[in-house]
Amino acid sequence: MNPKEYRIGIVGLGPVGLILTQHLHDAGCNVAICDVIKEKVELIRKEGIFLSGSIEKSTKIDEVYGSLGELLQSNIDILICAAKAYHVDKILDQIEIFNNENLLILSAQNGIGVALKYRSHFNESKIFRMVVNFAGNIIAPNRVNVTFFNPPNWVASRNDTRKDISDWISDVLTSVNLLTESTDSFDLTEKVWQKTILNAALSPLCAISKLTMREAMTIPDTHEIVEKIILEAVEVAKAEDITFEKNFVKLCLRYLNKAGDHFPSLAVDLLNNQETEIDFMNGKIVEYGRKHYIRTPLNLTFTNLVRAITDKNFGRPFK
Repeated sequence: MNPKEYRIGIVGLGPVGLILTQHLHDAGCNVAICDVIKEKVELIRKEGIFLSGSIEKSTKIDEVYGSLGELLQSNIDILICAAKAYHVDKILDQIEIFNNENLLILSAQNGIGVALKYRSHFNESKIFRMVVNFAGNIIAPNRVNVTFFNPPNWVASRNDTRKDISDWISDVLTSVNLLTESTDSFDLTEKVWQKTILNAALSPLCAISKLTMREAMTIPDTHEIVEKIILEAVEVAKAEDITFEKNFVKLCLRYLNKAGDHFPSLAVDLLNNQETEIDFMNGKIVEYGRKHYIRTPLNLTFTNLVRAITDKNFGRPFK
């Protein structure tokens, strides 16, 4: 495994982007990164990246850009998208301008259906998806408190034609103790659903109630809501031929019972009056439920509430 075989670009320097940057740099990869937040870019250029908590590391990065256009001009082989899912359309518009037919794209983003959006600009053989099983909170523009890592991460080619690339990515990250496994597209789709169900179970509830994940799982009334959200999602997923392990719902609750005393990403976004990824989480569960004539009242309630609050925060007319 040659860590410099491919030049990697990362767009979006939230917790996922910064954690991946740190580890790919540690592995010896040729990495360039970008974000549109000027303060973040300047701090990373000046001080570097700092991880604390479950993973403690720091590094200086030579190439830090303030726009995706600048990053794409630097001859990237693999572009890792770690930006929020609602930024995908803007990212694709920038990629189209540069028209690099050899560019490979890897989505390291939350939610169902994110990778499908890239099909409008990329042949499926050039699209990859990663399920990350780590998370963190931004404590300064260039600093992440890593709250957990439950290995492994998973990565796969969208149509299984380029397993050599997913194998390379998994080998590189595993070499620096960010255990990542290369798998096939069918298995990865199931893992995307499983992670999305976990995110959907707590994220909008915490956002609206202003309860931390630990608080929401400790209070019997909200714990019951979490379980019902999961049950709705599992019924929809099964209609999509998604396979779950035995006692999946109980395992989800056991996992979430270990959640930390902090807010999930979607809740942080809503509380900070920012856009959220609700359409790729509970919103997708509702969408697929309608497709199969399955009622999802709790997922629908939280989806619509988060949308309504977001529209109010941005002063948008209600639809």
